[in-house]
Amino acid sequence: MLIGAHTGGAHPLAEAEERGADLIQLFLSDPQGWKKPSPRPDADELRASPLPIYVHAPYLMNVASPNNRIRIPSRKNLAQAVEAAETIGAAGVIVHGGHVGDDEAVAVGFERWRKALETIESPIPILIEDTAGGGNAVVRELANYGPLWDEIGDLNVGICLDTCHVWAGGDDLAAGVGLVRGLTGRVDLIHCNDSRDPHNSRRDRHANLGHGEIPPELLIDFVRDAGAPVVVETPGDAGDHAADIKWLRDQF
Repeated sequence: MLIGAHTGGAHPLAEAEERGADLIQLFLSDPQGWKKPSPRPDADELRASPLPIYVHAPYLMNVASPNNRIRIPSRKNLAQAVEAAETIGAAGVIVHGGHVGDDEAVAVGFERWRKALETIESPIPILIEDTAGGGNAVVRELANYGPLWDEIGDLNVGICLDTCHVWAGGDDLAAGVGLVRGLTGRVDLIHCNDSRDPHNSRRDRHANLGHGEIPPELLIDFVRDAGAPVVVETPGDAGDHAADIKWLRDQF
């Protein structure tokens, strides 16, 4: 099982080594902005690295939005993130499922995802991540992966599940992997994070593993059931991340 961490963007390989990580996740641009990713001087080094590299797309992106001023730039930004991910040989690009309008059916978001993905031609898979809150979220409820996959499953897409998001979103962690795999046939990446808040809080606040509200056995079983690469996105510095990676490794 490959276990790694989200690292800073400046020197990701060195930061991965400092954490004892088997893989890397990073941003290629400002996570709170719309700016196109700049070319990386270490692109050749990253591409040649034996460590799998995952790119997390900016948080502002929402390809399911009813607002053209958000949806259209989000499509463009997603395409730019994927293009930049190609230059470093990334294993995938993670993007949140997003939200439709307050007065819209969630199914509209499935159609908007299709339109966004049909404009992107790349060997890099786009991994759609569940979200913790929002009644109009496309994949806060894990069951929504089923109709979403009916719409887009023939495209180059995959699934990233976040343990904190599943917990805070109110779904059953014990059954989550089986549910999603039964609906889509896959789970490609796990974000293993504890939660600072109780079940069904709808709050996305990560905690270090074993120090939050999620029972440790639920985290361990979720990761075991998935059998996929794991990224910890927990608070703190390299030492904290190294401790979380070790905690998880010690369970297997």
